[in-house]
Amino acid sequence: MTTASALASAERYTRCAHACAAGVIRGYSTSFAMATRLLPPTVRRDISSVYALVRVADEVVDGAAEGAGLDLDRAGARLDALEADVARATEEGFSENMVVHAFADVARRTGIPGDVVTPFFTSMRTDLTRSVHDDASFTEYVYGSAEVVGLMCLHAFFGDAGLPVAHREQLVTGARRLGAAFQKVNFLRDLDADADALERAYFPGVDPARLDEPTKQRLVRDIDDDLAAAAEAIPLLPRGVRPAVQVAHDLFAALNRRIRNTGADVVRSSRIRVPDTTKVAIAARAMARHRWGRRS
Repeated sequence: MTTASALASAERYTRCAHACAAGVIRGYSTSFAMATRLLPPTVRRDISSVYALVRVADEVVDGAAEGAGLDLDRAGARLDALEADVARATEEGFSENMVVHAFADVARRTGIPGDVVTPFFTSMRTDLTRSVHDDASFTEYVYGSAEVVGLMCLHAFFGDAGLPVAHREQLVTGARRLGAAFQKVNFLRDLDADADALERAYFPGVDPARLDEPTKQRLVRDIDDDLAAAAEAIPLLPRGVRPAVQVAHDLFAALNRRIRNTGADVVRSSRIRVPDTTKVAIAARAMARHRWGRRS
């Protein structure tokens, strides 16, 4: 095979890998798919490829692997193999795993560093070994499972240009706080499922079966603080990605408001959702706000 044809084959393989990754996301998250449709095409492709890897790792830990009969040791071995494949593919530029290949392509082009990928797999591994968290382990877990995903997305937003030096610190803080808010909201609305199906209690000192109103309100306020800090960084993002990030931010803010206004007994026993009609309205407002040049 000539050099030209080999390069063409590699480009075709990478396009197919990104298409596979996009299919993974479409199959798992309607809210995420809605937000990413507002992104410029190249950024949409890259963000979908980042989240596809996150989804696959999560299935190794909690979903499909267990359904296939893998015990904790075998699931841990598969997660180790996945992490090694990501590291190798990021270095070499190829993986036979399409989702890994797509992620590695994004990491190589946009400069996602290994020191944010490693904590992600560390947190995923924690789910196989720990069911109750204290303050220190919770902070570490949220960083690795969510905040670093925000940082990966931040690199994808800026692409080859890299993060602007003048605003780097605020952008990094915003990305981390937004990722943390997303994770904490999911923990709060999945209390019952996490406790019953997975036998996990993420919030330190909180018994999911005994969530009371003051505790719920304290957790909601903490999430509000994260969302407020994240909102400050949205106007610093590239113009083309702001509407999508605003939609994602506002969807979770709406979800957090619903949790605030729902009794603790209901939050304990059911999964709070935002109706599809409300999601569409949130998306429309976010798009209009940024199209007209307003600050978030």
